[in-house]
Amino acid sequence: MGGKVARVAHGLLVLGVAAGLSVLLPAAPAAAHNSLTGSDPKNGARVATAPKRIELRFLASPAPATTKITITGPDNVPAAGGAPTFAANRVSVPFAPGAAGLYIVTYRIGSADGHPVSGEIRFTLTTGTAAAPPSTTPAPTGAAPTSPATPPTTSPAAPTPAADEVDDDGGTGWLWAIGVAVVLVVLGAGLLLRRRSARG
Repeated sequence: MGGKVARVAHGLLVLGVAAGLSVLLPAAPAAAHNSLTGSDPKNGARVATAPKRIELRFLASPAPATTKITITGPDNVPAAGGAPTFAANRVSVPFAPGAAGLYIVTYRIGSADGHPVSGEIRFTLTTGTAAAPPSTTPAPTGAAPTSPATPPTTSPAAPTPAADEVDDDGGTGWLWAIGVAVVLVVLGAGLLLRRRSARG
């Protein structure tokens, strides 16, 4: 009787060990995968005051060489203010908020088994910077505006002498010329008369 009980107890022990191994062995590869355990802000949160940093917490410490984190805001505008910093299983990224709206934090990290793990969290910023008003200054057309033409400046003409103004010696010069011409005519006529009288 005692031997039969011992054999039953041994069988139950073997079954218990086998069942325990069947539970633990499938869990070993899964434990090698890293995963997100929390974030600040939380996924789906609505915040009125923008945090200075976005923090992600993982099951295991992520390796900086295989970790990539991006933050985008409304209209897919990048909102990461710098490179991530690592502290054990926490990764922090400086946050540069823009307009109010939905912000998406995406991550991609490596795992001990070599398989990357990726995911995202989303939160809504209810207040943000106002959008810049459109510029009202017309764009330049490429040609510089021309200043209105100025009429050419003309120097005042030199004064012309009056019609009745003559040289100081102009009148006496003409008188001398007429007198000389008369004398020459008289002398010529006298010589001609002498020649004719001499021949007669």
